Amino acid sequence: MSVLALECDRIEDVIDRVRAYHETADVDLLQRAYEFSARAHEGQQRLSGEPYLQHPLAVASILCALRLDVPPIAAGLLHDVVEDTVCTSERLEEEFGEEIARLVDGVTKIGKVEFKSDEEKQAENFRKMLLSMADDIRVIIIKLADRLHNMQTLSHLDPTRKAAIARETLEIYAPLANRLGMGWIRNALEDLCLKTLQPEKYDMLRNKVAKRFQERESYVDEVTELVSQKLLEHGIKAEITGRPKHLYSIYQKMETQGISFEEVYDLTAIRVATDTLINCYGILGIVHSLWQPVPGRFKDYIGGPKSNLYQSLHTTVVGPSGEHVEFQIRTEAMHRVAEEGIAAHWRYKDKGNVNTNDEKIFTWLRQLVEWHRDLSDNRQFMNSVKLGLYADVIYVFTPEGDVKELPAGATPVDFAYAVHTEVGHHCLGAKVNGKITPLSTTLHSGDSVRILTSSTRLPSKDWLKFVQTPSAKTKIKHWIRDAEWIRNVEIGKRMVEKEMRRQGMAYSEFMKRQEFLVIAKHTGFQSSEELVGAVSVRKISAEQVVKRMMDETHGESGVDQVKAFPHAHPEAKPQDDQSVKIRGISGLLFHFSRCCNPVPGDHIFGFITRGRGISIHASGCPNLDVLECHKERFVDVEWDLSCDRTHHTGISVLTVNQPGLLASVSSTITAGNVNITSADIAVTHDAKAAQNYVVEVRNASQLERVIKSIEELQGVFYAKRVPGRPISSQRFRRSSPPKS
Repeated sequence: MSVLALECDRIEDVIDRVRAYHETADVDLLQRAYEFSARAHEGQQRLSGEPYLQHPLAVASILCALRLDVPPIAAGLLHDVVEDTVCTSERLEEEFGEEIARLVDGVTKIGKVEFKSDEEKQAENFRKMLLSMADDIRVIIIKLADRLHNMQTLSHLDPTRKAAIARETLEIYAPLANRLGMGWIRNALEDLCLKTLQPEKYDMLRNKVAKRFQERESYVDEVTELVSQKLLEHGIKAEITGRPKHLYSIYQKMETQGISFEEVYDLTAIRVATDTLINCYGILGIVHSLWQPVPGRFKDYIGGPKSNLYQSLHTTVVGPSGEHVEFQIRTEAMHRVAEEGIAAHWRYKDKGNVNTNDEKIFTWLRQLVEWHRDLSDNRQFMNSVKLGLYADVIYVFTPEGDVKELPAGATPVDFAYAVHTEVGHHCLGAKVNGKITPLSTTLHSGDSVRILTSSTRLPSKDWLKFVQTPSAKTKIKHWIRDAEWIRNVEIGKRMVEKEMRRQGMAYSEFMKRQEFLVIAKHTGFQSSEELVGAVSVRKISAEQVVKRMMDETHGESGVDQVKAFPHAHPEAKPQDDQSVKIRGISGLLFHFSRCCNPVPGDHIFGFITRGRGISIHASGCPNLDVLECHKERFVDVEWDLSCDRTHHTGISVLTVNQPGLLASVSSTITAGNVNITSADIAVTHDAKAAQNYVVEVRNASQLERVIKSIEELQGVFYAKRVPGRPISSQRFRRSSPPKS
């Protein structure tokens, strides 16, 4: 949305725009507010030399673009009269009533906040701003419109002042607009900040994006035409538009990924807006039937909306000529929320009033103010009130009230390592806001976290799958590297011991003798531990080691001096709290094999790998024949039923190719409390729809129930579990899509 194109030069323009969406609006109130503002600001000028009244008119025009009701627009016209003129709040209330006076007062308080002062004062000012926002969220909407127009008219300020305002906008107001879901205002603010702070890069990007978009315009037209034809064939109404991404997002991607402009491939997104929710999933299926989806680039923000209410289906496909094309599919109502965020809940509704009940969705703001009203330490408060405004940072509390800054998506394990390395190493569980939660739980700003520790608990390789901080990852990897060495030695010893028992030799006695170190050095290792560790990773076989032992033993006197050792299984040791138990050995690293993706309830066995600990397989693993060639590496394992975690597995579904079935199948899966982590949809050679899902389940029974529910849907030929990763739909791909 171009804000410059929305500016109004006259109050009549504002009134006309309001009447366009609100025929019965109290335009007399807008006229009175304008005249009052004109009298109050009479004789005042902006630094550009234009009458000051042009600024409140511009703010009002931006609020009109958000289709707000009359009171906040009137407040926009009056927002500076208390701060910049002799008018008082009491006089304003006499003229326009308590509601408008309260809105103007809130904007005036925010206007007095200075974010560039010392930390103590900055925290107190931020507290004031939050209190104003919490009283009426429309206050910050007006303030964002005010800041947007100020950013558009910075050119007449001195460079130092311009840079200070731009930095403040980038650090406070743009993230706040994003947190409130006001996408187009956030984009405009960020682009204007880039123009002010990095003018050369801004001009370079603007020129290159315009040129690239012009070059790709025919390509985008080709893609949208193909989709439009398919939607028409299926009777789906939708509006399709192609738009270049805003400059600051491109600049950020180049900076964070260290790439050039030419390496940014997703400069254009194609947006599809339709009328119903079911059509969104139908359109997704059609797009995937036309082009191969890019793995890992499908996100369902409809089923799981963002915290700022954003809803949409995102997918990237390999379009014509092999170019990546991003699609954003949503309903028209979702599109309004995506663009306007919380302002969409304060729009004038055709049937009457604004729906103020929707404001409860943003109770995060009031909750944060309540949480910290009693904090006397302003610096501690400032650490906590950043609210998660920045998409990449959250702030959480220790039980003592200290604040830890973590990246978005951080877990209790990240928090534990941020407290102390030993706390992280011995992290057993966590209480978040007083409730026991899994260690993989995503933390949010304002959470209070208590880490539960145990001296017997040690880091798990699985933690690397969900920790976010580089510090936690490094510490876990270092511990695993050291621990894996010790465990490899233990496994190697047991493999050598097993072979020695088979030969009737006493392992424990021989290990203490100097001959074992001699054998190690003769075979290229520096110590006996290094030798047996090498056995566990198959650098040398247990048979070779034992043969050298026998040679050394017989070489001393020609008489076998070793004693027979009774065959006995080692006593089982206590297991850590993991999802499987390995009999006879405690604390070993293990992972679940992707060739069969076992889940609790399956019969399983363990297999000693080279350098990756124990791999867990289902008894029906498709690779069983190959694994049985190395039976000496089998270990007995069993499920630990006390461990509550999810496991990845695959579901393959074949259905008729018709709109709505994709949504029905995915809804059935999620209704079974099963999370979909990825989906792959394609059309088979005989015009059926092949749907492959990777899901997270807690056990085999849950998986079977979901599959049975899918099979009961009309139009489903079959649904079945996929032993390993779901079969890629590439095998079904045709050079051109089949006709419906």
